Amino acid sequence: MAKDDNNLLKKIIAHAKEYGFIFPSSEIYDGLAATYDYGQNGVELKNNIRQYWWKAMVQLHENIVGIDAAIFMHPTTWKASGHVDAFNDPLIDNKDSKKRYRADVLLEDHIAKLEEKIAKEVAKAAKRFGDDFDEEQFVSTNQRVLGYREKIDYIHNKMKEALSTGNLQVLRDLIIELEIACPVSGSRNWTDVRQFNLMFATELGSVADEANIIYLRPETAQGIFVNFLNVQKTGRMKLPFGIAQVGKAFRNEIVARQFIFRMREFEQMEMQYFVKPGEELQFYEEWKAKRYRWHQVLGLGEENYRFHDHINLAHYANAAADIEFKFPMGFKELEGIHSRTDFDLAAHEKYSGKKLQFFDPQENRSYIPYVIETSIGLDRMFLAILSAAYREETLPGGSQRVVLRIPPALAPLQAAVLPLVKKDGLPEKARQIMAGLKYDFNVQYDEKDAIGRRYRRQDAIGTPYCITIDHQTLEDDTVTIRERDSMAQQRVPVAEVRATLARHTDLTGLLRQL
Repeated sequence: MAKDDNNLLKKIIAHAKEYGFIFPSSEIYDGLAATYDYGQNGVELKNNIRQYWWKAMVQLHENIVGIDAAIFMHPTTWKASGHVDAFNDPLIDNKDSKKRYRADVLLEDHIAKLEEKIAKEVAKAAKRFGDDFDEEQFVSTNQRVLGYREKIDYIHNKMKEALSTGNLQVLRDLIIELEIACPVSGSRNWTDVRQFNLMFATELGSVADEANIIYLRPETAQGIFVNFLNVQKTGRMKLPFGIAQVGKAFRNEIVARQFIFRMREFEQMEMQYFVKPGEELQFYEEWKAKRYRWHQVLGLGEENYRFHDHINLAHYANAAADIEFKFPMGFKELEGIHSRTDFDLAAHEKYSGKKLQFFDPQENRSYIPYVIETSIGLDRMFLAILSAAYREETLPGGSQRVVLRIPPALAPLQAAVLPLVKKDGLPEKARQIMAGLKYDFNVQYDEKDAIGRRYRRQDAIGTPYCITIDHQTLEDDTVTIRERDSMAQQRVPVAEVRATLARHTDLTGLLRQL
């Protein structure tokens, strides 16, 4: 991570706390590592992101429905899914710093540094050659770039070999070969790589001797799979159809870091799309395009997204890709799209002894559907929006402001109602206007401090519009609406305020672009 990017993440963390987005959990007791609480503005932004996903996934698709499965599930569920035996991270310790790391993440970070070197070579060449620069030709012929690319491919292949065979010694040997040092101690004194299961276990029952070991779910997908037949039959669903769910998941991450990017308690937004075997790769490509479009219409910057094909496919998948976002710490996974074949339903059929098949009336036979999965972390999406929205700006005249350019439809508040002064009947008029808006919008009333300071406060929490009530309002029933990003102001009749806000802040505007 570059120094400037590291500073940006620190600024975002500080801003999120100062303005009521995210607080360290249990802070009065010195906190709990890798757990966070969403404050008054954070919970509104999070709810809006969740609504945007849910409406885009369920409301806009006739053949996708939603469920809300329990967090606790029968323990055999996790045996069938493979989590009991195979849900592990390869961990390595540095003997000098006593810090523990994921071995694969250390290698991925090393690859990211090589990719940064390639990007610097391309930038230098583009500056040197100007309009005559051919990037495609440059990266395919420049010896230094080819050397970096060869090294990246070598690391990828060794990682794939190690992860697919479970040969952890290969991972350690690769870390030693590449001379990867501990970020804290700077030493290369590493232990062997070991596997660590990520599930939280607990006991069900009031008497310990009679208790059953159960798990906090590490993902929400299995709740969908075990309800496949319930939904299919009660909803009279025909292939292809999908089941969507938003909910908490829990993973005992040893290396939980980078703010809310990797936490032990997090929220997932997942959809499992059931299709006829043989048609899964067609739908896989369709959902890759649909999910990418969902991100693009938010306007966070096309340059901040890219697809990344998995190096090592999971045992259940025949295709998988990530939509990566350029966080302050570099490009990281934001959403996964996976073709899971029939692994999950077949495994649950085997372990439960219950038939989990779809009867196809056209073919007059039953079969286990294949599944396309889309899975996005709600907390990661929250961080992506904060990262893209945070701006420090110098205004005409030299003054400064910090502004969150959050997409208006997702902003915690759609508008702030501000009487110019706290007298002359302006607060009463402002309250009257607010009373008419609060049924349709999340609106805040603020009369404290000078109007300029109140504008800055709303900029800092990302409020897209400020409605100012002044003495002219009492004369002609008009108000000033100030737009956050441009700071432009226009005079609008009070009767048109609601329509103006709806035009720019309603989720429908985003959904119509999908």
